[in-house]
Amino acid sequence: MKDMKTRYLTELRRMMSEIELNEMDKIAHAGRIIGETIAAGKVVHVFGAGHSDIIALESFRRAGGLACINRIYDPSLGFAERIEGYGQALVERYDLRPGEVLIVISNSGRNPVPIEVAAYAREKGLTVIAITSLKHSISVNSRHSSGKKLYEIADIVIDNHGEIGDACVEVPRIPQRTGPTSTIIGSLVLNLIMIQATETCTELGKEAPIIVSQNLDGVDERNRALYMRYRQRIGELF
Repeated sequence: MKDMKTRYLTELRRMMSEIELNEMDKIAHAGRIIGETIAAGKVVHVFGAGHSDIIALESFRRAGGLACINRIYDPSLGFAERIEGYGQALVERYDLRPGEVLIVISNSGRNPVPIEVAAYAREKGLTVIAITSLKHSISVNSRHSSGKKLYEIADIVIDNHGEIGDACVEVPRIPQRTGPTSTIIGSLVLNLIMIQATETCTELGKEAPIIVSQNLDGVDERNRALYMRYRQRIGELF
């Protein structure tokens, strides 16, 4: 039998292959919509519940990323994810506008907060993109009183092809598994979407607002000019 590290790598490769085979059309569609949004001078909103906030951070104010990304931040760090009404109260604080895009990341897609954030955005006229594990989500009940799960609300659903419970590597002599996959795969999916968005924005004759690594010399003024362009919409930039 392969050792646990090798099994983890094998499972990650399987998931990446599944995404390449089954999700690329949806990833391209999502990226094109975002590219059109950026070309129109609008911002793109990203929300990750609990550990999925790590994935949201992957798109926010980073080298090679886009300056027009607005991260919706949950100060409870996921501890309030099951509290109905919290998601609505959280997202109402942000300036979401019709015609913009919201990406919601939740592996299980069952808890009230990501469901409410997605539903609020839909009501506001935004396109909602979900990154989730359909295998996990379909296997469990919703924890929201509506009975709905994230994949039932979003306009575009991208499956991360993860296992139920996220962790994928069996451990000898105990029932629990180790080796979570949703953060790695979710970050991959998000970057693929943003790459397509950049390509689409460029094809439309607009320069994508790409952030250059602040650890290179002579880039600070350029990056600051990008942040200034979006400062009225993205409070965390300053």
